[in-house]
Order: sequence, then C-alpha cells, then structure tokens
Amino acid sequence: AVARFLSNEYHNINQIKTFFIACAIILLPFALILRQPDLGTALVFAVITLPLFYWAGLAPRNLLLILVPVCVMIASFNYYTFFAVMILLAVYLVLIKPSVLTGLFHFVLNIGVGLITPILWNHLEDYQRERIKIFLNPEADPLGGGYQIIQSKVAIGSGGLIGKGFLQGSQTQLRFLPEQHTDFIYAVIGEEFGFMGVIIGLILFALFLFRAVHIANISKSRFNSLVAIGTATIICFHMFVNIGMTVGLFPVTGLPLPFISYGGSALLSNLIMVGLLLNFYRHRYKY
Repeated sequence: AVARFLSNEYHNINQIKTFFIACAIILLPFALILRQPDLGTALVFAVITLPLFYWAGLAPRNLLLILVPVCVMIASFNYYTFFAVMILLAVYLVLIKPSVLTGLFHFVLNIGVGLITPILWNHLEDYQRERIKIFLNPEADPLGGGYQIIQSKVAIGSGGLIGKGFLQGSQTQLRFLPEQHTDFIYAVIGEEFGFMGVIIGLILFALFLFRAVHIANISKSRFNSLVAIGTATIICFHMFVNIGMTVGLFPVTGLPLPFISYGGSALLSNLIMVGLLLNFYRHRYKY
C-alpha cells in the first residue's frame, strides 16, 4: 500500500502531507500487530519505513530527523545521555536551518518521545521486558531467560573453523539448545559447519540482497522498484536480527531466519517475495 501511494508521481515524500499519509499507512498494521502483542513482527513495519522513504526520494537531512526519535528513545533511560542527544539535535537543527515552526516541532516531538518512553516501557509485556534485560546481561539468569543465548553462543563457539560435521553437534544433538529448528537455527549451522559454514551463509544472503537492490535499481516501474526495496529490507532485517540474536547482539524476538528456519507460513511469505522479485526482473523495462 505504501509503495502504491509513493509510486504516484504527484506524491512528493518531502512534503509534510505526503509524509504523514505514508506514515499513517504503515502505522495501522504496526499498531494492530503490536496489540497482539508481537513486537518483533511489528518492528519489521517500522524498519521498512526508512529504506522505502529514502528510495522514494526523501532528503537525507529529513531521513536523519526520522532517526533522532529512535536515538532519543534509547537515550531516555539515562538523564545525561538524553540531554546529550537533545543538545546534538539542537545543533543539527541550527546547521540545517529549517523554518522556526519546523525546528520547534522536531525539538518538542523528541522531548515528548523521551518523556513517554518510560511509560511505554512499563506497558510492555513482562516477557518482553525480561527479554531485553536478559539481552543486556544473559548471565544474570543462566538457567532461565538467559539459557538460550548462552547455549547458542556455546554451540557457535564450539564449531570452530570447519564445524563438527552434519548432525554431529553436541549442543544440538543432545538438545542443550532449545528452539534449534526455528529461532536458533543459525547456531546449529555454526556448530555443525563452523566458521566457514556461517560465512558461506552470510555470503549467500548478501548475494540475494544485492540482486534484490539491483532489481529495484533497474526497474523502470516506480512501484516495482519500491516493492523490491521493501522486500530486500524485510529479508535483511529478519536475517540481521535472527543472526544477531543467536550471538547475543539482539534480544530474542522470535523472528525466523529467511528460507532456513522451520515454519510453513514464513517460508511461503519469503517465496512469494522471491516470486515478486523474479516478476519485476522479467518486466524491468516496463513503466
């Protein structure tokens, strides 16, 4: 829906009206999924916004202003970091010289984001707050919430350079690693095929993303180009978060690894997106 809206040549993403309408289109499914609650899937809709808007022609300086609330949200848990980010925002606004009303709007908006973040934190589900706390310090509960992350790191580390061999991993075959067929499937690859297997997997994903962006770049149709970028973003975000989750760089969110994690619905969705990319490439010269 966002791609169709932004593909209209009369809709300029740098105009306030067009920008807010596009945000509203994304906000609706984001809010509904967040209500379930499914924070991981909801974040996909939030993350897809930036590449889509950039590809649609959003000015880089406006793109940075969209990222500032995210930084403010993270920094708002500490007074010093919050004030530091707000000072940097004020300096940035002075440098880009927007209108007084626009600059004041961004400054007040980010202050509001900082004030409301603790409230949003308190309204998260208990398991969501626990996942974030465990992400920051998994050793605090090694037999509970931190067990998966710790076992995942052990599995990946024990794989060494070339791994232990197919179906020869001790952490996986002895069932020390929970959810090894879904969320933590990359830890299985790391243990059984080692560093080489992990690198080969990353290279294959990188080639897929490169081709998706290439298709978006050569497509004459603006709609096809935007959908291709959205597809690349979704696959990239799932890959980035899932792999980061297995090595402790991100909290456990439940996002599957594209094309590899067990699950029919995720695989079907990924294959549909691949089909769209193939179709866009076939009709790349059509406007």
